[in-house]
Amino acid sequence: MSAQQAEKWTILKLLEWTTEYFGKSGSDSPRLDAELLLAEARGCQRIELYTAFNEEPDEAVRTTFRELVRRRGEGTPVSQLLGRKEFYSLSFRVSEDTLIPRPETEHLVIEALDEFKRLGQTNDKLQLADIGTGSGIIAICLAKNLPNAHVSAIDISPAALRMAELNAADHKVQDRIKFIESDLLAKLPATQPLDMICSNPPYVSEAEYAELDKSVRDFEPRQALVGGPDGTETIVRLIDEALPRLKPGGRLIFELSPMIADSVTEHLAHVDAAEDVRVIKDLSGHKRIISVARGK
Repeated sequence: MSAQQAEKWTILKLLEWTTEYFGKSGSDSPRLDAELLLAEARGCQRIELYTAFNEEPDEAVRTTFRELVRRRGEGTPVSQLLGRKEFYSLSFRVSEDTLIPRPETEHLVIEALDEFKRLGQTNDKLQLADIGTGSGIIAICLAKNLPNAHVSAIDISPAALRMAELNAADHKVQDRIKFIESDLLAKLPATQPLDMICSNPPYVSEAEYAELDKSVRDFEPRQALVGGPDGTETIVRLIDEALPRLKPGGRLIFELSPMIADSVTEHLAHVDAAEDVRVIKDLSGHKRIISVARGK
């Protein structure tokens, strides 16, 4: 190979160099990050890179890629650089105004849908609420899988609600989702009892927040992460506000940190309206989801 050929920045060489750089920068998935960003810069699917290893991208692609690599090296999450994230086999828009969807939250969606399957209600007319909707992932997944459900998607952040509305339109469920700016359920009209309330509320303690990776702490909204000094404060408020808004037998299903799961279940043991508390573990065996029914 000539010196001129050796200096060519082919797709393979770009990927190898960037993978090494991201590895030194602390990325948990350096090769995947490199591939996703190069595919974005090239305007192609990630799999297409594998048939173009010997191709030398033009200057416009390299310039775009360098900027993405620079920002990723500074800690910006890949999902924010791409402007999208897959969740429950659907693609969602994301931004710095919303949490990046996590796989753990899929357990919440699965538990909610399974509950309606157990009750034989998947085709019933249902009234649901998603508290702290963020990018709208929970509300939209429920609306897509429950064809007669109407969902109130609630968030305190106007910017998050705008992103959720865009995602709902992308997935063609905007006609069955009402977006409400509110602190928890304060501004949800009390027109009729709800069949279910779902939530991925802030549940990180102040101490935990200080220890979070900078890609989370510096780039995702603090108010969507921190639940108070102990991490349980927002969840306790959610329980107190949500259970009275449910039909008898209706369920509140929410995500939480495994570190506070026991203290939250202990709190529920002293809530008169709470019945049939279920704790669902994630794939790592951690207590991740709590489902609680309103007593009849």
